[in-house]
Amino acid sequence: MEIIKAMLLPASIMFGIALVFGILLVILSQVFSIEKDIKTEEIEKLLAGSNCGGCGKAGCSAFAGALIKGEANISECNSTPKANKEKIALLLGNGGNIGEDTVAVVHCNGGNFAKEKYEYQGYGDCKSAEIIAGGIKVCPTGCIGLNSCNKICPNYAIDVNMEGFAQVKKELCTSCGACIINCPKSLISRIPRNAPIYIACSNNCKGKDVREMCTHGCIACGLCERVCPEKAITLVNNLPVVDYSKCKGCFLCVEKCPTKVIKKH
Repeated sequence: MEIIKAMLLPASIMFGIALVFGILLVILSQVFSIEKDIKTEEIEKLLAGSNCGGCGKAGCSAFAGALIKGEANISECNSTPKANKEKIALLLGNGGNIGEDTVAVVHCNGGNFAKEKYEYQGYGDCKSAEIIAGGIKVCPTGCIGLNSCNKICPNYAIDVNMEGFAQVKKELCTSCGACIINCPKSLISRIPRNAPIYIACSNNCKGKDVREMCTHGCIACGLCERVCPEKAITLVNNLPVVDYSKCKGCFLCVEKCPTKVIKKH
């Protein structure tokens, strides 16, 4: 009996210590879990709330969780306003890179001015038309104009205009990236929201070849590069490339462009 008592005493002590530590772990895990959940909710409220998936996560809640875990950066969400990103960075306590405030633009000016290969009679969707000989247009990078971008945009910020090519409504665009991902011609990209101009053409062919495809395509004349007083435009692979850190918005390039592919933004 004495032996049993001698064995039970240290066992009881060990059990008591384990029980105390176990209770402490449960309490601490719940405290930190509540704190984490509260912070996640605060961050989610500051996010755009569009659940567009442009960040690569399954909605804003998942993105907020990824931010907490350090598995994402706030700059990956283009839909959230800059002011809210700054608040999220403060909540995260890491002063993360909030990124630049951007907006989507369509790099095509063709539409009804671009020649067509055939009359499309199928399902009214750009992706469907792209399957047949690379789309309706002779231009390999021409906007097909069947509104795939409009159908996917959560804010209806993009639509095909009367001239037959897609155009972004700057004031409605949150830069979520849904249209960028879904355009079969990869004609849409982001530029700084305060950018004065953008290039409305994506055809890298030589001027003569472009003329045969579209009367509103860039002919790579280089006039924009020569007249820019800030040297903000460079002709690369037969297309103008804008350095937005240099562009002052004088619009000389817009005035001089013979095919009007440089647009005011």
